[in-house]
Amino acid sequence: MRLSSSSKLKLSFDTVFYYVTDMDASIAFYRDTLGLPMVSRDYVARFDLDGVLIELVRLPPGSVVPGNGNARLCFSVANLQETLEQMHARGIATSDIKNKKGGKLAFFRDPDGNELCLWEYAETEDAREIVKSALLHG
Repeated sequence: MRLSSSSKLKLSFDTVFYYVTDMDASIAFYRDTLGLPMVSRDYVARFDLDGVLIELVRLPPGSVVPGNGNARLCFSVANLQETLEQMHARGIATSDIKNKKGGKLAFFRDPDGNELCLWEYAETEDAREIVKSALLHG
């Protein structure tokens, strides 16, 4: 049976995850260096950031991460320059600040080379307000 293309899928958000090669080093980076609260650990490590579940999944030895996607985890910050100074003090190398439409950003990498992003909105509006506004007007 084929559904109409106008029928909506019933999706709900689950998690964002990264494959990692060294679970202990990655946990130390995300929990101790970035300060994300770890909520559980079994075969994956789970962190909660403002209600968003972030998981680290160990890549089996000899495996290759599938695909070549460009997704990245992006953290919203109130003051990008101040956050970069704090990260540099913790030994985290970052890109220079890049000005973009709607704000400014900088990039850094975790122990496995996954690129992460820091974003400062130009306005006081944050992502939740933008989504809320889009839902009301869309």
